[in-house]
Amino acid sequence: MEKTYNSMFSLMVMLCLSACIATVECRNLTDHPRRSLLANAIGLTPPMGWNSWNHFHCEINETMIKETADEIVSTGLAKLGYQYVNIDDCWASNQRNSKGELLGNEVTFPSGMKALADYVHDKGLKLGIYSSAGYPKMSRALRKADRPIFYSLCEWGWGEVPKWGHMFGNSWRTTGDIVDNWNSMITIADLNEAIADYARPGAWNDPDMLEIGNGGMTNNEYVVHFSLWAISKAPLLIGCDVRDIPKETMDIIANEEIIAVNQDALGVQGKKVKKDGDLEIWAGPLCEDRTVVLLLNKNSNESSPITAHWQDLDIDHETLIEVRDLWKHETLEEKFSRKLTTTVDPHSCKMFVLKPVS
Repeated sequence: MEKTYNSMFSLMVMLCLSACIATVECRNLTDHPRRSLLANAIGLTPPMGWNSWNHFHCEINETMIKETADEIVSTGLAKLGYQYVNIDDCWASNQRNSKGELLGNEVTFPSGMKALADYVHDKGLKLGIYSSAGYPKMSRALRKADRPIFYSLCEWGWGEVPKWGHMFGNSWRTTGDIVDNWNSMITIADLNEAIADYARPGAWNDPDMLEIGNGGMTNNEYVVHFSLWAISKAPLLIGCDVRDIPKETMDIIANEEIIAVNQDALGVQGKKVKKDGDLEIWAGPLCEDRTVVLLLNKNSNESSPITAHWQDLDIDHETLIEVRDLWKHETLEEKFSRKLTTTVDPHSCKMFVLKPVS
């Protein structure tokens, strides 16, 4: 069930620690038309962090937010790039102060939101908070703040938001809320893929938070989930309880090679380049003349061979290619030309980076 809001439009503002944001450089990007900077100069790669909604819904309080921030640091997730601690809905009091300003719930957040923000910032992390507002007015207000703020629009893909979202924010939700099952995850990935051309550095399509670790899918399905979000240049926002995170979940969300695809400075969202029934090939360009390829088997019963032909990947068919398996963390000994074939298990995927042999 989707959340209930006071207005049609909502936002997640991610408060940044520093007013000086370093740009990300990529070789072979000189004068590349996709290089762009939004006026607030942040979000050049998709944001990474944690969000409270998928696991906790309204059962949140300041203690668990603090504990989550602690764990993001102690587990090493922060060093991998997971920087945002996002408090979703249900944090606010039903009453405003005399100035009309929102207040935190005095029972669940007794120390106040400023104190909680200071705690998160002291950990070297960044705080995000959920609200509802008319988007142009809020966008203008945030731009006047004394620090850069990542502004995430959420109106679930209504109103052709990919066509105008970049004028007001750094990302925009493209679908309804995700549910922790295969069909929901795959449907959302497909809907988000259809609008891939609207994504670019500083302005991202957002297919909702990650469900990895919440228990509704198999481990292989969660691998597909993370792979699709990474190649789609989606925000990587962990949605499970990181205070009690199993090894198999950590192995997925802490895969540095998959994260690197998501954070690649070229900022081009991957697309579905070939489909044959339940078998699909997704691909996209990366820095340094590389290509990321995702071979996906949506069939729930049978393993199948999938062949990625160079002509479908915009690679010259005679080019000799080095192949890196991102989930096995190994470079294949064989060098490939014209095509790459591998067998993929049911509801599973394989993900590779292809690099021309010099």
